[in-house]
Parts: sequence; C-alpha cells; structure tokens
Amino acid sequence: MSDTKNTPAPAAVPGGNKVPKTERGRRTLRALLNAAAEEFGEKGFHDAAISQITARAGVATGSFYVYFDSKEAIFQALVRDLSGQVKDFVAPRIAAAPDQIAAEQAGQLAYLEFVRQHKEIYRIIDESEFVDPAAYREHYTKSATRIAARLQSAMERGEISDGDCEVRAWALMGINVFLGLRYGVWGDEAPEDIVREAGRFITDGLARREEKP
Repeated sequence: MSDTKNTPAPAAVPGGNKVPKTERGRRTLRALLNAAAEEFGEKGFHDAAISQITARAGVATGSFYVYFDSKEAIFQALVRDLSGQVKDFVAPRIAAAPDQIAAEQAGQLAYLEFVRQHKEIYRIIDESEFVDPAAYREHYTKSATRIAARLQSAMERGEISDGDCEVRAWALMGINVFLGLRYGVWGDEAPEDIVREAGRFITDGLARREEKP
C-alpha cells in the first residue's frame, strides 16, 4: 500500500458539503480517506468497519462523523477522491508530451505507475458499481470525456486521423484499464516495454502493412 499522506485533501468532501475549516481539518480528512482506501482495499466494502478506518487514520471515532455520516458516505467520497488522484497524477505527463500519440503513451505510463502505487483502486472502483452506481459511472464517463476532448483537439490540429472521438476515447480507456489490471496489479514487468507495445497497437492497429519496395 502506498503512502499518500502528502496528497492534498480535497477542499470539500467529494459528493458532500462538509468543508474542512482548518489545516488540521484537511489533514484529518486526508488521513481518513487514506485509511479508507487501505480498509476497503484489503477487506472490501461489506467487511470494512468505521472503527478500523479511524484506527488506521489515528483519529477518534467522533472525528469520522465530522466529515462523514456513514460507511457508505466515506466510500462514495473515496471513489471520487481516487478518480481525482488519477487525473492529477496523469494530466501533467500528458500536457508535457509533444504530440497526441506521445501524450497517449505518456498517459498510459503514468497510469501504470499510479496503479502500482495504488493497487487497491481496482477493488474499490469495481465494488462501487454496486455500492454507489452513480460514482462508478461518473468515474468512467468523466475520464472518457477528458480523453475525447483531447482527441478532438488533436484531430483539429491534424495530429491524428479523423474519427469518432467518443468511441476512440472509450476504446483507449478500456486498453488502459486492462493494461493497468494485468501489468499494474497482477504483474511487475517493465512498464516502458508495455507502453511501447501498446503504443504500436494504438498507432498501427492490427492491419498487416505491406513492405514498401
């Protein structure tokens, strides 16, 4: 489990309206979210306990209820918090790339690195389909919307071929999600090698190309 104690706390509880008023409050909120990631990641939603979340966070049980009304509430907040962490981790790598193909490869590499540090994300996101379907759908639709927007911009710049950016966005996201599962959660192969091969697939597809004379 990675150490995310230095990850900034959200300005407000995701999906809620309980805003930390002080720096100490923001640290407490971050500690609770980090502890929840550990607890839910190890035990799953149904076996996780608020008492264990607060114990992991090193805070009193009463502090939990300053920010969350229930186990469901912190789980919902955690899904949105993890989604935000992925975006914040990957976005700078994409922005620094010289073109869109390089940006997609940089994004894949960053995502694999994030998953290796936060393997619990897969269990938490998968369970959210049943615990909080709205957050589950939001996690993927927001990601697809961001991808489609950058593909549209790249298409307008002439960096990629014309096509349906929404379909392409969901296809790229599917590639990333399952590469993350296989090579981030289950495997420890060199991520650069994985991204290099995936990049060839994205750039050239599966069609056989005749050698030029």
